[in-house]
Amino acid sequence: MIALDTNVLLRLLIDDDPEQFSRANRFILKLAADSEEGVITDNALAEIVWVLQSRYKATKPEIIDALQVISNLIGVRVASRSRFYGALSAYSAGKGDFADYLLREQAREAGCRAVATFDKALLKDAGFIEP
Repeated sequence: MIALDTNVLLRLLIDDDPEQFSRANRFILKLAADSEEGVITDNALAEIVWVLQSRYKATKPEIIDALQVISNLIGVRVASRSRFYGALSAYSAGKGDFADYLLREQAREAGCRAVATFDKALLKDAGFIEP
């Protein structure tokens, strides 16, 4: 297994640097050919969303599509499918950021009953409480 950095995944999604896109694409194809797995960590997922929002001004539907694309690459998997899909579903329907919902999913897996936050929009969602 090899963890994939955010910048490798972004090159595949955005294709704004032809040389790096080609290298990233060849690398992913080689992983699959070698029966090795590329892993997308929770941090990389959160960073991808942040970069797409802040740098590329992507809309929520565009971000959701991008996350689905990278999660379905052959030879690549997200570190935790249950956390990923739980966060993606909540992000699709909710008012919070993807990272907030990913944090909630991590907290649930760790046995936490809630995430304490000052974010008023999140307080309307299950699993978030005021401190």
